Amino acid sequence: MRGVRNAGLPALHFRSASDGPRAAKHWKRIMDDLDPQSGILPGLKLDGLALRAPRAADAARIADLANDYEIAKMTTNLPFPYRRQDAEAFFARMEAADRAREAVFVIEDRADGPVGMIGFHPNGVLGPEIGYWVGRPFWGRGVATRAASAALAWASQTWRRKVVVSGHFADNPASGRVLEKAGFLYTGEVQPRRSVARGTIAPTRMMVWLA
Repeated sequence: MRGVRNAGLPALHFRSASDGPRAAKHWKRIMDDLDPQSGILPGLKLDGLALRAPRAADAARIADLANDYEIAKMTTNLPFPYRRQDAEAFFARMEAADRAREAVFVIEDRADGPVGMIGFHPNGVLGPEIGYWVGRPFWGRGVATRAASAALAWASQTWRRKVVVSGHFADNPASGRVLEKAGFLYTGEVQPRRSVARGTIAPTRMMVWLA
């Protein structure tokens, strides 16, 4: 699904020089709000889960969970196999990203630690595109729906976004149900999008969320 991106990992950093005055102020507010011990953003704590800023130490765990073809084949950007160096390469890409346009979080379970990733990426025409994936041992627990709902609330209330887009491969209707539960609506558009893991183009059903 397009809503899933290969996610991996640096904390959200504040760089006023590259982000511009308004973006700098915005990201400083976000970083000031982070709990200094947990890195969790207020409002992103949910029943048994939290969305927090990624840490370099998460790379091994994220790579272990993402190295699963059943996950990778439903994403556009996750390669398979997915190794630690892939996660570390994502660190580097995120370090160079525009923090006012891209934000990534670890989905953390209170008991099990990191269980997946979720984030917003500047791919949508109308607004940022949300992507997520959840490790297979944690499927069927409502993790993706709860994480997406919390992330969207953050995007609306803190990031000031009014429109978010997403989508899923046509052969992954379960992801469509997750997005619908989080408040997305189908646009009727089907886009051809490439899955790195599959090595092919797959029809992708596009969706939109309005704050």
